[in-house]
Amino acid sequence: MAKLSNTTGIFSGDTAVIDTIQKHKFGTRAFDVDSNEYIYLTGCATTVLGSWVTFDEAGLTTLLAGTSVGPVAVAMAILDSTSEYGWYCIYGECEADFSATVTDNTAIGYETAAGHAGDGHAGGDQIYGAVIRDTVTGATTATAQLNYPFVDDNSN
Repeated sequence: MAKLSNTTGIFSGDTAVIDTIQKHKFGTRAFDVDSNEYIYLTGCATTVLGSWVTFDEAGLTTLLAGTSVGPVAVAMAILDSTSEYGWYCIYGECEADFSATVTDNTAIGYETAAGHAGDGHAGGDQIYGAVIRDTVTGATTATAQLNYPFVDDNSN
């Protein structure tokens, strides 16, 4: 059996900080005062504030696409290079990119362009564990509520 431990960490800066030198182990978790949870990962090309990404066990991110599989997070900064590192929201509320009209309290999924969500959750593109908390018309950022979201590319 694994031994349990708990380390209280204090991190410099906030979720908008972009590191050009890796400062934490990939997968490190942190919380804000509202109990939102973040994970420390790499950036990837064209990631903007609010981009939806999938990530792997090595901490590498990929913009959400129609065929994505794995855990999902939302970028808290413009982390548009694999040599940039920062925080992504995985639990709680955050501002996220939406590229289509979506109604409050609606299931969401990949929509139109890599890294964007909308109501396009057909054909295996649904983001499980994520709900929009605003009504939006067209491309914009809006509040999403996350509960360790993931995608499985399952159209069943």
